[in-house]
Amino acid sequence: MKKPSVVQLNNDYINDENTRQRFEEEETRQKNRFMGWVLICVILLFILPIFNLVQNYSALQKKEAEITKLQTEFKQLKNESKVKQDFAKKLSDEDYVAKYARAKYYFSKTGETIYPEPDLLPK
Repeated sequence: MKKPSVVQLNNDYINDENTRQRFEEEETRQKNRFMGWVLICVILLFILPIFNLVQNYSALQKKEAEITKLQTEFKQLKNESKVKQDFAKKLSDEDYVAKYARAKYYFSKTGETIYPEPDLLPK
């Protein structure tokens, strides 16, 4: 085997340069480690509010869906209430009440024959 032809000198200047280079490398490692910890802290500071924000957004979406559902239900109940109010107004008319009772409950006058027909019931 052939030995390398370059020989490293071992004098004070080389030793000082090697020491300075090791010192700079250690200083760079410490700076990088510090910046790593700072980066981790910043990430943690942003993760918690973002998690809270996502949670609030999902709760808001659920509430909006519930509002839409309740508005639809309100419209249905309002329509049902209107139909029942109209029916109550119609029940104040005696002719309508007689017609309704004859159709729904098969009431008849004496000597009268009733032939039921579907969909004849007044609404």
